[in-house]
Amino acid sequence: MFSLDQDGRVTYANRRGEELLRRDRAALLGRHPWEVLPWLADPAYEDRYRAAMLSQEATSFTVRHPDGQWLGFVLHPDVHGLTGRVFPTRAPEAPGAHVEPPEPRGPLAVAGSGALARAGALHHVVQMASVLTEAVTVREVCAAVAEQLLPAFGGQELALYVIRDRRMHLAWESGYPEGFLDEFEGVPLNAHLPGVETLTTGTPIFFESRNRLSAAYPEISLDRMQSWAFLPLVASGHPVGSCILGYDRPRVFTRDERAALTALGGLVAQALERARLYDAEFTLARGLQNALLPHRLPPVPGLRMTGRYLPGTQGMEIGGDWYDAIETARGVALVIGDVEGHSVAAAAVMGQLRSAVHAFTTSDGSPGEVLRHTNQLLADLDAGVFATCCYIELDPRSGLARAVRAGHPPPLLRHADGRAEPLELPGGTLLGVDRDADYPVTPFQVPRGAVLALYTDGLVEKPGEDIDQGIAAVCERLARTSPDDLESAADALVGDAHGATDRPDDVALLLAAYMGV
Repeated sequence: MFSLDQDGRVTYANRRGEELLRRDRAALLGRHPWEVLPWLADPAYEDRYRAAMLSQEATSFTVRHPDGQWLGFVLHPDVHGLTGRVFPTRAPEAPGAHVEPPEPRGPLAVAGSGALARAGALHHVVQMASVLTEAVTVREVCAAVAEQLLPAFGGQELALYVIRDRRMHLAWESGYPEGFLDEFEGVPLNAHLPGVETLTTGTPIFFESRNRLSAAYPEISLDRMQSWAFLPLVASGHPVGSCILGYDRPRVFTRDERAALTALGGLVAQALERARLYDAEFTLARGLQNALLPHRLPPVPGLRMTGRYLPGTQGMEIGGDWYDAIETARGVALVIGDVEGHSVAAAAVMGQLRSAVHAFTTSDGSPGEVLRHTNQLLADLDAGVFATCCYIELDPRSGLARAVRAGHPPPLLRHADGRAEPLELPGGTLLGVDRDADYPVTPFQVPRGAVLALYTDGLVEKPGEDIDQGIAAVCERLARTSPDDLESAADALVGDAHGATDRPDDVALLLAAYMGV
């Protein structure tokens, strides 16, 4: 006895199964049978598994083990996958066989039947649909198509073209000789080429030999491929591009295979169209955010400043973190904030808040008044989001600072002797929660040679860890930096976050080294 999960991997095998299959359970568990047992690697056997899964009907087959013994397999599908039985038998053609596998029931009983082929083709369509739901960008969609389509249909070359400005442009290629596709880049939609005409007509084109392709398109350049499938990529009646599959041997495309490839073309088209819209929105959003962040920090005598921003790696890779340094009549205001969410809307609200803070600051408002007015503005916007902010007004002549916090993590202070500590300043509630909230102002002295570090929670928060641990870790890194090289210090503080491939939140950092006038 053995069991397979819905992906076809072995989850159980009993001792007798080990003996008949000549493999230890440790080698079988978690693997596809046809990967561990080379004599089961014939696609016909895998198709039996796929057919049973899709039809939910029991099926059976016999296999000859390399040592000469014949084995019977019976597969029973259930909600968890398949339960299988394997037993010794005789060759199917041998008369008088004393053990025969039970007759399978349903339309999938005959080995090599059209139903089996249809089930296998349907499996590839279902599998592709599942994979494409997880692909977000155009590049991810193309990579998923190449990974799934070539192995599923035995192709050696794949090219994906998309329409841009009424011309065909290559989005992805795999397996082609270097430079071979260059002459097809940017061809217009009236070009006499199968990759173009399959799209303009909306009809798949299949060539089962080089002679047939050359006869239809005498001027076309050919490489080593022997047969081709040209598929139109059309989503909701809108032309998206074309997909070209190449095979290194002459190939007869069955009716079921043509139907499956045509269906896959529709899935790919929908995924590409969705991804192109995402990429366009992403480009717009990143451009918006880059325009809203400061391109340079103002030169302030007695003070050196630098900033860093890292987008999150999930979703739109855009959010509401910002930093700023604003010159005032009393010195300079150091500002950092974080609007909740990761979207174009979050970036838009961030831009409004940054502009508001800038306006209230330059109108000579005190730190408490600046945050109080900003809070009222966010409440009046009714944007449905909240924000945090830390605002420090610093006099570079005296080193006197006045700080106010709105639900934001505490700033850090690195002393000239290398000690670093968080400044536990009293604070008010998040911006946008209570329109009438007040924000207490706390004065403190910044010693010469010290560095102030303002940051957003993306720098100190990690899944499963307390935020205080993250703040302590950043404090330790800050203590090891040198105030004489602020750029290196900033790179060191965001180094771990910059190298993370799974960064759920944005990171903003503002460093200010106070040298005195």
